Amino acid sequence: MAGERRRVNFQRGLEKLGGHRGRAGVHRALGDEHRARIVDELDRSPGGLDAHELARRLGIHPNTVRWHLGILADAGIVASRTAERTTPGRPRVVYSLDEDVETAERENYRLLATILAGTMAELEDGPARAAEAGRAWGRYLVHRPPPNVRTSDADATREVVDLLGHQGFRPEARNGEIRMHTCPFRELAQSGRGIVCAVHQGLIAGALDELGSTLDVERLDPFVEPELCIARLGRRG
Repeated sequence: MAGERRRVNFQRGLEKLGGHRGRAGVHRALGDEHRARIVDELDRSPGGLDAHELARRLGIHPNTVRWHLGILADAGIVASRTAERTTPGRPRVVYSLDEDVETAERENYRLLATILAGTMAELEDGPARAAEAGRAWGRYLVHRPPPNVRTSDADATREVVDLLGHQGFRPEARNGEIRMHTCPFRELAQSGRGIVCAVHQGLIAGALDELGSTLDVERLDPFVEPELCIARLGRRG
């Protein structure tokens, strides 16, 4: 479904660990909706989360979360540590994505993204190609409604915000805008001569189009504040 399709890039990255961790084991560990959501939450929380906080976010019992965490730990995806105690009682166990997984995969993808963005930037029509590629992926990453169902602009915007949230943008919809409080590709976006921002603008526009919204992205204003980019929406012409 739509949620699984949105996570596909992150899951594929983890599956590349196959060599020494076991590709099949990683694939099985991520094949469950709750475990995939746990990975998403931990990916957005570098400091780690305990089982109770994960249970609150997922709406399930902490013991169920611990069972899922055990499977993720066995697959080498999640690591745990004991937090320092500030009050008497049992110490808190905090879970986070395995550091080796995060560092190796992110460095590999950062290098590849830098090479591709640099190559696109050298082309005269590089930004236009980047935007079109983003549109194609935006269409792919959302679930198109049936022909007899009309998605309202508000619902389409919420769907796009959900998509961007899964990709790590910390977005919110406000007054005809989608405000993104984090850019997962910040360093590359600031040095990539518009390629990364063109991809992201196309991603949002393609998703809105696929959802049947009358909205489009009029423009994307990058880094209007150090931690804020704004996609300004308007009626499709």
